[in-house]
Amino acid sequence: MQIGPYALENNLILAPMAGVTDRPFRQLCKRLGAGLVVSEMLSSNPRVWNSDKSKQRMDHEGEEGVRSVQIAGSDPELMAQAAQFNVSNGAQIVDINMGCPAKKVNKKLAGSALLQDPPLVEKIIQAVVKAVDVPVTLKIRTGWNVENRNGLLIAKIAQDNGIQSLAVHGRTKACMYKGDAEYDTIKAIKQAVSIPVVANGDITSALKAKHVLEYTGADALMIGRGAQGHPWIFREILHYLQTGQVLAAPSIEEVSSVLLEHVANVHQFYGEFTGCRIARKHVGWYLAEHDQQRLFRAKFNAIEDARQQLDALTMYFDKLAGEPALSSVSELVSPAA
Repeated sequence: MQIGPYALENNLILAPMAGVTDRPFRQLCKRLGAGLVVSEMLSSNPRVWNSDKSKQRMDHEGEEGVRSVQIAGSDPELMAQAAQFNVSNGAQIVDINMGCPAKKVNKKLAGSALLQDPPLVEKIIQAVVKAVDVPVTLKIRTGWNVENRNGLLIAKIAQDNGIQSLAVHGRTKACMYKGDAEYDTIKAIKQAVSIPVVANGDITSALKAKHVLEYTGADALMIGRGAQGHPWIFREILHYLQTGQVLAAPSIEEVSSVLLEHVANVHQFYGEFTGCRIARKHVGWYLAEHDQQRLFRAKFNAIEDARQQLDALTMYFDKLAGEPALSSVSELVSPAA
């Protein structure tokens, strides 16, 4: 997989997800096999660039590999300025968001709302590509709604105006994350353009990854929700694509080790107060399979001390390793919590 001058280690990409793909998670996914990791969406509004949240989203200290930063907005001039600002901050690839279906983004006519306005799409792409000398990529959905799947038109606009890689989520804006992703539009786009096409949507296993690659003919895969709580998915997909064999699931010991490291890094990155709160959602994703009745997570979510969070997780996994068929986990959170 090649994006401009950059040859990626493989064709598996971590999707940008606001509130998820922060530096600790990007570093973890990169270590576990992702060929490229994309930062959280950054607003093109310069008034928020100095906020703590934006500064954290721009933090790439210690990261290995190519740095890809996603920007969002609807004003071509501001998008161009945002691209320049992020390149000056170390971005080696600038990704334009035209795929986010969130209401707070779409009400500003950004994200996937832009798919309703192909002329504006073209103006934004032209402005950003002209503004920087690094590769510019684009992420879209298949269209605005099922009656208006104009992804093919947008893809041709992207190619004609210098976009060097196109990621397509197999749902429309109106679909949000409901139903199943459809890959026919992605397949049609791949057949119609010569730039690299990245398939995205519902890629949650190695077998599904192989199917989507073969069906669409895409050059790469972008994985989002499938990596939440399961960063091993990149390793698993790579192994299956290379050998045709399904890699064994991570052991309880590895899940424990990776989760404890991840949570500790979240604490360090955000500070104890915010870090404890952000850690809760990640722990929820990691333990969704093991703690199906949510007994442990309910208690864990009440802990506001970083050390106690780590202690509770250590106790939980020690107990889990010794007694796979737990009937109660109430004793697994320290009384001080």
